Amino acid sequence: MRLLTIAMALACLVVSGMSAGAQSDSGPATRWFEVDSLNEGLPPTPPFVDRDTPQAMMETFWFAGQDEDWGRAMYTLNLNGVAPEIRSDVAPFLTERLFEVIQRGMSIDWNDYSDRPDALEAMSSSKNPMAGETRRNIRLGVLELQNRPVSIRIERLKPEDGEPVWVFSSETVANINALYEIYGPSRLEQAMPEVLRAPAFWTLKWWEVIALPLVFLLALGAGGVAYKSVARVKRRKVRRIVREILDAVQVPIALLAFVGVFSLVKGFLFTFSGPVSQFLGPLQTLLFVTALALIAVRIVDAILERLVARNMEDLTENEDADTRDLYTNISAIRRMAVVVAILVGGALILIQTNAAQTLGFSLLASAGVIGLILAFAARTLLADIMASLQIAIAKTARIGDAILWQGNWCYVEKIKFTHVQVRSWDERRLIIPVSELVSNTFENWSKQDPTIVKLVELRLDHRADVDALREAFEAFVKDEEDITDKSETKVQVVGHDATGMLVRFVAPAPDPIRGWNMQCRMREHLLASAARLEDTAGGEPGGKAAYFPREREVKIGENMQGAEG
Repeated sequence: MRLLTIAMALACLVVSGMSAGAQSDSGPATRWFEVDSLNEGLPPTPPFVDRDTPQAMMETFWFAGQDEDWGRAMYTLNLNGVAPEIRSDVAPFLTERLFEVIQRGMSIDWNDYSDRPDALEAMSSSKNPMAGETRRNIRLGVLELQNRPVSIRIERLKPEDGEPVWVFSSETVANINALYEIYGPSRLEQAMPEVLRAPAFWTLKWWEVIALPLVFLLALGAGGVAYKSVARVKRRKVRRIVREILDAVQVPIALLAFVGVFSLVKGFLFTFSGPVSQFLGPLQTLLFVTALALIAVRIVDAILERLVARNMEDLTENEDADTRDLYTNISAIRRMAVVVAILVGGALILIQTNAAQTLGFSLLASAGVIGLILAFAARTLLADIMASLQIAIAKTARIGDAILWQGNWCYVEKIKFTHVQVRSWDERRLIIPVSELVSNTFENWSKQDPTIVKLVELRLDHRADVDALREAFEAFVKDEEDITDKSETKVQVVGHDATGMLVRFVAPAPDPIRGWNMQCRMREHLLASAARLEDTAGGEPGGKAAYFPREREVKIGENMQGAEG
């Protein structure tokens, strides 16, 4: 008989306008909706049912539901959409289901329920569009069905023969059964003993107190299995790049397995209470998005690092300028993908929290305050991230570029969010904060054209024969393969003082590496040539011509004469 009654109720709820009491506006008095009657066919309303204000109505519904007094709680529903002949039979049943849906799908914040009959928003901010306005219909929250969102609303109705009262709207009542299919207890919970379904503390039942740690341990075990499985695959004879990728994604895959198993078990076997679900939902989304983002980013990192490490020598060549652009673009795309993942993850979390609900607004407000605090504390980090994107987009320093940073000749190896890793000529790794690199001047020897002019400066005695050294330099230039344009070589006397004259020897080179080696060979050749010319004194051994300043030799001689005297 009970199943027949329930089936009749489901059929009647499809057409909620069948009730005799039609709802209409109240004309000038817009503080309620007028109806012909309310819940006709139910027994007279008990005196302990208070529906004068939204808060009083919710208290009646909630505390009666906790006591499982459905005969009292059913008066808080607008049952005009149910056929009068079965209304009294299905009212307790629908009330029980609505209580389960609200308890499991929403979080009750009693501060949001007005204790005024007109529900006037007297304490709201002036920015609130409903501030100072009376209410006759209030949305308590939004729950998701399979294909659409459904609002849980209360409304203020005035029957012809009674005072205005607050009740759950007829639209909410019409959706109770559909919502119960999603937010109601699972079959596993229904099969549990009564003692496990009894309230424990807060909004938790005893089965939730037991199930939450068990589900967590099961998910943790799944994560451990995934971690070890990746480790076993790594130990096999796989290609080095595959092993490096597996090593990079081992932890994110374990995290993904943990979140996936936790979500599946929680979704198929258990339906937790509202506050627990609204906490676990955003947390699951956050961990899921984090795991996917880490997997994608680390795969790109492993491939990029492998390519750069293998091709770093080739990246310094002029013909590989396009390759340097490509690697730098990949690095920039990686960082942009991380930013997009963070924004998408944040949006998904806000959606999961149902920001239109009370808890959602509280979380959003808290997130705003916490965000301001973190932004102030991490302003240097944020500046580095923006500077990193600036370097990658403007390409002031590309992966593989040769730069001169504070006297260090380096190659750019990695461009990260907060720092740039460079390799110096003596195989040291320098970590430069990107904000430092952006705000200070540095030389990029690979930008546009890697050719470079190298010079050697010698301080010579005033009596040195510059033409003789010029001939020695021209002989060096003639045989040197790393001088690109031999017509651009120069020998110039660029200065002099009491100690001697300063002679500069200039030669162009195709790139910094070959230029450095050529410069060292050029210095060695010129010093040897100057020493040889000084010994021969223009071709005569023992000549008096000087090429190197004699200041130190004179002082030693004077000191020796003084000592002898």
